[in-house]
Amino acid sequence: MKRLASLLVLLAATGASHAAEVQVAVAANFAAPMEKLAADFQRDTGHKAIIASGATGKFYAQIRNGAPFEVLLSADDETPARLEREGQVVAGSRFTYAVGRLVLWSATDNYANADVLKSGSFKHLAVANPKTAPYGVAAVATIERLGLRATLQPRIVQGENIAQAWQFASTGNAELGFVAQSQVWRDGKFTSGSGWIVPASMHDPIRQDAALLGKGAANPAARALLDYLRSAKAKAVIRSFGYEI
Repeated sequence: MKRLASLLVLLAATGASHAAEVQVAVAANFAAPMEKLAADFQRDTGHKAIIASGATGKFYAQIRNGAPFEVLLSADDETPARLEREGQVVAGSRFTYAVGRLVLWSATDNYANADVLKSGSFKHLAVANPKTAPYGVAAVATIERLGLRATLQPRIVQGENIAQAWQFASTGNAELGFVAQSQVWRDGKFTSGSGWIVPASMHDPIRQDAALLGKGAANPAARALLDYLRSAKAKAVIRSFGYEI
């Protein structure tokens, strides 16, 4: 009994007895950074983040229907605000964890640039569904700003989310795709292919907000994760994937 008591004291002292899991709904564009952040988070705090990635619009519907998510990392700032108004988010917990950048990208080297959309030298352009994906909204706004909506509409292939849009482009099923910079960028350069970083002035800012959901209000791991995302270490990781803070 004494040995057991001593062990329990030791576990409490090291924080191991307080380690917990947190269910996180992550926007598809932030899946890769979140995998890195989750590993760092577990190593630094002992807590484990269980990640599900997908379209923000679909997460909204799932949360409204009782999905067990405790933290939302959205691809926009409107969805968490709406969920807060509807009582699904802990009041005052929302904050912008990243500002995304849109990229016109191709798996082909030296191909994607600011003029290729006007050239007509391609058959398919991948775009995320603007009804559920904020990056899709930004892509449509960019196309309209360029005055190419009518010209490009027949060539658009629509992905369910930004991950599927990238998949279409990366496999060559679409010669070009509007994707998140985080999907094709590491430490200041494109990881493969070629791309044009769309000027921020061509669409509304892609402010991505995090929020503590009601189901996570009593979970220390949920609050710890949100605190961790504000840390200098986490911000450095987020920047390395091409986001602004």
